[in-house]
Amino acid sequence: MSIKVLDGKRFAEMVILGANHLSVHAKLVDALNVFPVPDGDTGTNMNLSMTSGAKEVKNNVQPHIGKVGSALSKGLLMGARGNSGVILSQLFRGFSKAIEQKAEIDGKEFAAALQNGVETAYKAVMKPVEGTILTVAKDAAKKAVQVAKNEDNIIAIMDEVVKEAKASLNRTPDLLPVLKEVGVVDSGGQGLVFVYEGFLAELKGEELPDAPASLPKMDELVSAEHHKNVHSFMNTEDIEFGYCTEFMVKFESAKLANNPFTEEKFRQDLSKYGDSLLVIADEELVKVHIHSEQPGNCLTYGQRYGSLINMKIENMRQQHSNLVDEVQTPLVSENSSKKVKQEYGIVTVSMGSGIADLFRSIGAHAVIEGGQTMNPSTEDIVKAINEVNAKKVIILPNNKNIIMAAQQAAEVSDQEVIVIPSKTVPQGMSALLAFNPGAELSQNEEVMNEALKHVKTGQVTFAVRDTSIDGLEIEKNDFMGINEGKIVVKNKDKVQSAKDLLMNMIDADSEILTILKGEDATDEDIQALIGFVEDKYEDVEIEVHDGKQPLYAFIFAIE
Repeated sequence: MSIKVLDGKRFAEMVILGANHLSVHAKLVDALNVFPVPDGDTGTNMNLSMTSGAKEVKNNVQPHIGKVGSALSKGLLMGARGNSGVILSQLFRGFSKAIEQKAEIDGKEFAAALQNGVETAYKAVMKPVEGTILTVAKDAAKKAVQVAKNEDNIIAIMDEVVKEAKASLNRTPDLLPVLKEVGVVDSGGQGLVFVYEGFLAELKGEELPDAPASLPKMDELVSAEHHKNVHSFMNTEDIEFGYCTEFMVKFESAKLANNPFTEEKFRQDLSKYGDSLLVIADEELVKVHIHSEQPGNCLTYGQRYGSLINMKIENMRQQHSNLVDEVQTPLVSENSSKKVKQEYGIVTVSMGSGIADLFRSIGAHAVIEGGQTMNPSTEDIVKAINEVNAKKVIILPNNKNIIMAAQQAAEVSDQEVIVIPSKTVPQGMSALLAFNPGAELSQNEEVMNEALKHVKTGQVTFAVRDTSIDGLEIEKNDFMGINEGKIVVKNKDKVQSAKDLLMNMIDADSEILTILKGEDATDEDIQALIGFVEDKYEDVEIEVHDGKQPLYAFIFAIE
């Protein structure tokens, strides 16, 4: 079979199948996250981004491939989430730009468009890192250009693209040592391979499997259709329990000796934390699905009986609009009713209602719900920019995986917008406290960027798998202490891990310790930490706020 010319309709089908194939494998891509923390969301981000692009394509199917490409670029741009989603959007932005004036393209033009996508994506990343999705895209495009010199069959070209993309993916651990250390390939590169496999299958007229055979299944708990059907009959604001929480507990005899398991009691106890509860147990483990407002409580309860495995937490309010095409505004603004533009508007991202309230109390005008496992899209951030109704807008992403989406939102916005590249909640708070409403935008940008340097961030969370990283042998369910993004301590005990982390962070220059209490932490835990710091570091002032953040029992800010 030979295809020498590609038109818009055929390309649209390629995009749709590529998006579907990525969607099927999104969990697998998530599982390739290097850090064993419970926030591996590359697959989720790429899936939501590509789905947004495919949706726009479906609404603009026509013979003119340039116009279909423009629709794809628009959908990806506005739906881009996380660094991987933004890079994916830039790859196809460059691809689409190369073909926008063409009604149809041949093999050489297809290859050149792939190459243009790579060049666009590299320009969009301030410090490109090899061994990532960028490398996979670059190697695949280079192969396409080489093959197209002597081959005019687009199927043959795409076949070589997929082969080279897979080969490049397998080489990523040689380029990025942390991948080799943990024993995985790059997650973003794997996501791109799935998209390209979908492209090739459509060109060949082949069907792809509906589900990946290698993934653990929880079909007996809940299916995608369950969520679609439930969400189609409700409004986003009517969702009482916002987090779809799934996990398994592998029984441990030592814990069962103190807490004998009965399915009835387990189900009854968990029912206090939400609705849509499904529990299935056998001799070795229990599987759980629940819609909860505080998923950490569910996970903590499950740990009474054994080790947590196969955890997944999804923000249903954020995902609801994607399922029923509803316009979503995931923020709360104090200025939405004002018609006269204020001088400044501060947009910040927060995970945890307590942290959101804290940001509002120190001057944020709009708080986007998001963070680990639930990165807001470019479109979400653009909506927030418009919502604050200000002449000058400052965005605080508070997560390194949201910075690129924020920068992209600033570029497409009609407002005067700057992004302060805060990578953590403590950095965001430090920058916001440095904001001066009477100063010029350039002055605020300078002082807020400087403020990022004067706070250290620590986090305590649990490991989702066994791994060896940064010289530490970490076992599943260990509590890890993370200092400025690096795992520095681990312990079976949550509070002890927090103490070890604080000893790693506090030095002679430390004056103030702010503790953000997560869903998984108790008042007793906080009192234990306060007592520890007061005994060991008597000159350090302590502040405590109930952040209510999921997944992270404690977040520390040290100034």
